[in-house]
Amino acid sequence: MEEDTMKILIATDNHIGFMEKDPIRCNDSLETFEEILKIAKAEEVDFILQGGDLFHENKPSRITLHHTMELLRHYCMGSKPCQIEIRSDQSVNFKHSKFPVVNYEDPNYNVAIPVFSIHGNHDDPAGVSIS
Repeated sequence: MEEDTMKILIATDNHIGFMEKDPIRCNDSLETFEEILKIAKAEEVDFILQGGDLFHENKPSRITLHHTMELLRHYCMGSKPCQIEIRSDQSVNFKHSKFPVVNYEDPNYNVAIPVFSIHGNHDDPAGVSIS
């Protein structure tokens, strides 16, 4: 692959947590999300673009959040250097956040595959549900 080429995996409408109480289909969405992350790692993508509706519910259950975080930690954290660079002024972009930089540039994290997410109609872009 050429040095100036980026590999991007685009995923959308994962709806993690869909039918999580169903005894047969409860893990379907998590297994599908794991398959996506496995592909991203195997193909050595530069980042994942999540095109909305990562979760099925606006306020996912604790177990759904825990399993999702577990998968992200397993497949997206690591020592592979991240080649993506934010060129805009992060002090402006994140002025209303408690975190002054994107997490993959934070020296306390080892993000190998960053995930950029765009909200969908099942998501809460305002963050109102997060306390």
